[in-house]
Amino acid sequence: MTIKIAFAGTGYINKVHAQAAQNLGLELTAVVNHKTDTMAAFGKRFGITRQYETVEAMLKDGNVDALIVSTPNYQHAPQTITALNAGVHVMVEKPMAMNAKEAGNMCEASDKSGAKLMVAHCWRFDPDVLWLKQQSKRLGKIIRTKGIGVHTHWGPSGWFTQKQFAGGGAMADMGIHALDTARFLLGDPQPVSVYAKIGTFYKDFDVDDTGVIIVEWDNGAVSYIESGWWQPHADGPEAATQLYGTEGFGELFPTHLELPNREEERIDVIDSGFEFPRKEHCPQSLYDDQLKYFLECIEKKKTPRPGGLEGLTNMKVVDAAYESSKTGKVVNL
Repeated sequence: MTIKIAFAGTGYINKVHAQAAQNLGLELTAVVNHKTDTMAAFGKRFGITRQYETVEAMLKDGNVDALIVSTPNYQHAPQTITALNAGVHVMVEKPMAMNAKEAGNMCEASDKSGAKLMVAHCWRFDPDVLWLKQQSKRLGKIIRTKGIGVHTHWGPSGWFTQKQFAGGGAMADMGIHALDTARFLLGDPQPVSVYAKIGTFYKDFDVDDTGVIIVEWDNGAVSYIESGWWQPHADGPEAATQLYGTEGFGELFPTHLELPNREEERIDVIDSGFEFPRKEHCPQSLYDDQLKYFLECIEKKKTPRPGGLEGLTNMKVVDAAYESSKTGKVVNL
């Protein structure tokens, strides 16, 4: 069966998802956007003739199996829930919602309808990340992690910088990449507490452009995460992560292990063999692999990971980070 897939949103990232759908031989069926001109251009590029201003109108005409939601954050929950209630499977971009309450409602809609819900935390499908996850058992117990979700000398514009449409700024946009990557590498523990200092220092936004977040997990590890737009420096590219274990050190980008050889008093470096820096840090193949997994979940009727619950956990941490920064106190979860 060829999956008939539709797209809500016509921005940069949904063009990447649509290209992935083409690469995988799917039937690109419909597109939804309130801007008819950009929708027409998107439709022309990907050969999509069915074009709608609302998800409801698209669903009314039927004949859609799955929807990719890549609209501004404030539309994620309503569009996703509408599709799920109609029995249409959904892959929604990160952050999955404006807050954890919305994310919970999305999970409930998926549970009730049986339609699959996946959150596009793309780094879980990256070869470097998967290599480090597989090798991380050589590091002993992971004590702490450091993660980077930072844009240097650049930042997004438009709705990304408006709280009413985005919910949050660099933490919700970039920090969530570092957060989810660390959590994935740690085996998806649950958060115990969050402390954060988040602010706006580089541009005149009503959302944050700078953040430092400390998350304590129920497996005893602690994650330190930096988020930012327009920063003067970053210690690594998007999703760069360091793992500090009792038996060694592991790192993403450049991806390798450092294992102390105490008998011979040296450090053994285990290189992943992956190129760094890459020609493209976020290559098309990453999104192809992500969408391929989503299709497998639909066909084999299995719950996606990252699914609604992984996205919900991330939203709880993001909410707690903003609350902690506002109050100056640790937030216990």
